[in-house]
Formats: sequence, C-alpha cells, structure tokens
Amino acid sequence: MAAQILDGLQTAKTIRAELAAEVAEIKAKSGVTPSLAVLLVGEDPASVTYVSMKKKACLAAGMESSIYELPADSTQEQVKDVITKLNNDPLVHGILVQHPVPKHLDENDILGHVAVEKDVDGISVYSLGKLLLGEAQFVACTPLGIVELMNRYNIPIKGKRAVVVGRSIILGKPMALLLLERHATVTICHSRTENLADVCREADILVAAVGRAEMIKGDWIKPGAAVFDAGYNRVPGRDKDVGDVEYDAAAERASFITPVPGGVGPMTIAMLLRNTVEAAKASIAG
Repeated sequence: MAAQILDGLQTAKTIRAELAAEVAEIKAKSGVTPSLAVLLVGEDPASVTYVSMKKKACLAAGMESSIYELPADSTQEQVKDVITKLNNDPLVHGILVQHPVPKHLDENDILGHVAVEKDVDGISVYSLGKLLLGEAQFVACTPLGIVELMNRYNIPIKGKRAVVVGRSIILGKPMALLLLERHATVTICHSRTENLADVCREADILVAAVGRAEMIKGDWIKPGAAVFDAGYNRVPGRDKDVGDVEYDAAAERASFITPVPGGVGPMTIAMLLRNTVEAAKASIAG
C-alpha cells in the first residue's frame, strides 16, 4: 500500500487561516498588529526568495513585516547595531536573521544578540539551551513544523524509535530534542554514520535533514514508517527539485511521507508566523 501523503501545503494554509483570525482578534482587542522584522545580510538568491515569501505570508495573515537589508561586507557591529534597534522597538515582536550570513561574520554571536523574547526563529544559543532543558519559549521553525504535521495527522511519537539524519542547529539537533521531549527514543545520524542504511531501517519515524539529494534510499525505509523529508536539492538535468529521500521507492514502504516540494517547507513559514503571533501576545500581556 502506498504511503499517505502529508500535505504540508494545505496544512500550512489551514494554520495561516487560523492565525489570520487570531491576528484580527488581537488587533480588535488591543490595537496591536503582530510584526516580524527580517534581517538580510548580502544578496544570496535563495535567501532573497525566502525572505520575500516570509513577508508575503505575514501580510496575508494581517501581520506586519519589514525587511532590513545590509550589504554582504557589513561588519559584525553594523549587523548587531540593527538588531539592537529592533530589540528596542516596541512595535517589533519578532526578529529573524536570515540564515546563512556571510562567512566572515560570527553567526552565533549575531543570533545571540537577538532579544530572547523576540527570537522567533528559536536558534540563538539561549533558545537552544532552553530547548535542551525543555523550557524553550520559541523553537526552530522547521522541526516545529514537522511536529505540527505529526499532530495534525495523528502520528504517534511516544515510545517510537525515531531517527534524525542531520545535525544542524536549525533542524537536526532541535528536531531530535523535540522528539525526545515527546518520549521517542531518538538516534541522530549524519553522512558519516557507519551502517546508516541499517540504522534508518529501524526507524518508526525518519526525519531526513542531511542536504544530499536522494541520499536515503527507498529500501532503507522500515515498512509502515512515517517519513519526513526536509531536504530541498537541485539536481542538474532533473526537471524538478528533490528531497533527501528517494521518494517514489520510499512511498511504497512508508505509511506516511512528505513530498518535496509541498511538505515540510510550507510548515516552516507557518510556524514562523505562529511564533511571531505568540511573541506579540506575550508583549501585550507583559
């Protein structure tokens, strides 16, 4: 039996409609419009596209969004000066530093300069540390979106064997912590893991976040597993982008699977909007 497709596009659309209703209620009761500020350093084409998509999604939900663009040769202090101004602006509820920043900059230092109550991307040193303690105010948006898909499709986590392939601070590591917090038994793997195929075959829940096109083969999937593909890779000569999982073959073995595109990606933006709305509500309450 072919896997059920986890429709991230439609799920994200539903969540964004829910958020739009919540934003309208916040505006009516408090006069406050949830606002996201995005800091873009340099002109990486993919980053420019992502930032534009995030702003469009905010506006569609009735929120405000502003983009602060800095040249690629900006200094550490110039970037932090902009963040300081945004930290001190009461009309800004969420701040996102578009990843990655140019290589000459200390990204962790920059992320750590974002006020914790405005760290809606959830990847500062402080936010990640709080996640380790199970006390995070905001969690990285892509793993949060994956958990939300599990919730919406009633995919059980407690007691399950979960394998996360990838160890980045924006995806693999927080993903593993979220699953562990929900009582899964979690293994973190990466491209250098020995016998990776055998480890993947043990997974009831498999999250692919390694950034290599179709690295995880269909016969690595345990029959009945739930597969979440967070990869997005361009392959020369192919007419469409592909994920980290060999989709067609994996879909024949899995019980649930996310497509690429239209799976994990839309959920990331939906969770960014949700985090921003939560930051605005906390600001009003505090």
